[in-house]
Amino acid sequence: MHQPTYSLSDFNFDLPQELIAQTPLSKRSASRLLQVAGSTLIDSNFEDLVQQLSKDDVLVFNDTRVLKARFFGIKNTGGKVEVLVERVLFNNPEQHSVLAQIRASKSPAIGSTIRLADAFEVEVGERAGEFYTLHFPSDVFDLLEAYGKLPLPPYIEHAADDYDETRYQTVYSKVPGAVAAPTAGLHFDEALLEQCRVKGVQFAYVTLHVGAGTFQPVRHEDLSQHDMHSEWYSVPEETLAAVKKAQAAGRDVIAVGTTSLRALESASQSGQLEAGNANTRLFITPGYCFKTVTRLVTNFHLPKSTLLMLVSAFAGYDEIRAAYQHAIAQKYRFFSYGDAMLLTNNVKKES
Repeated sequence: MHQPTYSLSDFNFDLPQELIAQTPLSKRSASRLLQVAGSTLIDSNFEDLVQQLSKDDVLVFNDTRVLKARFFGIKNTGGKVEVLVERVLFNNPEQHSVLAQIRASKSPAIGSTIRLADAFEVEVGERAGEFYTLHFPSDVFDLLEAYGKLPLPPYIEHAADDYDETRYQTVYSKVPGAVAAPTAGLHFDEALLEQCRVKGVQFAYVTLHVGAGTFQPVRHEDLSQHDMHSEWYSVPEETLAAVKKAQAAGRDVIAVGTTSLRALESASQSGQLEAGNANTRLFITPGYCFKTVTRLVTNFHLPKSTLLMLVSAFAGYDEIRAAYQHAIAQKYRFFSYGDAMLLTNNVKKES
């Protein structure tokens, strides 16, 4: 069957401002869950997810932890700057350097210094595309934790407070490195995880450090012209074993979030999942053949975003458009602090 060609405008939709969730619910698992399987839409609660899982299915979680990656500072010339750390450069054994976005009225000069949080100075290194290399005076993770601020998404209008510092992390976050949360995982609390364990659902983990590029809009109407941002991921041997066991038993491999899916599919480009770590620029649009993931837990995504294109590739373009129209009519809460969907892969594999 001929695959239609999609353009950027095909992924636009009108979203009432009041449906953009500004704060999280007090109970993580109290959010709503829209189940999408082909043209079937079922309104349910997130706690109902357990009923949709079977013994020996494997849930794959992204265990990245969000860094306190935002700083306000002053250049040595006196100008004010805002710095958002994009990633810690792990090729530096002392972990003293980062790639960062810098907002300033005038670009800082290479070799100049910026005083951050009125606490320490960083040296500006070479440009790398839209980013700058910044050299910190000591361990980056220590300085981020001590002086940084949590970087909430641009559509959340309040500054991060102590409550956000807890709620904008998953309960299983472990490996620091992300500048945005893998938000599908925010719905899981310890009680729900225990219900899944009791049912015999298997847990596995990947790490994908979500970058600020996840919020960057697609600017080209021709999707093939989009320059996909790069993110670092790791798939451990234990996860490979868990996935293979589930596949051999005919069970589902359920990615918790598009970041888990991107890690699994990036590591499956040979045709089957392989363990290891790498940087990925995988851009999933309708027509992509999924190799490992069979179901997906995900939040509702921004218009014209790469993530909306990904879920359309997974569940079907028409099916996602219908699901989003339904969600808007039923006043589901959108984006990072919003409600969730459970999607079943509705695109036939190539023979």
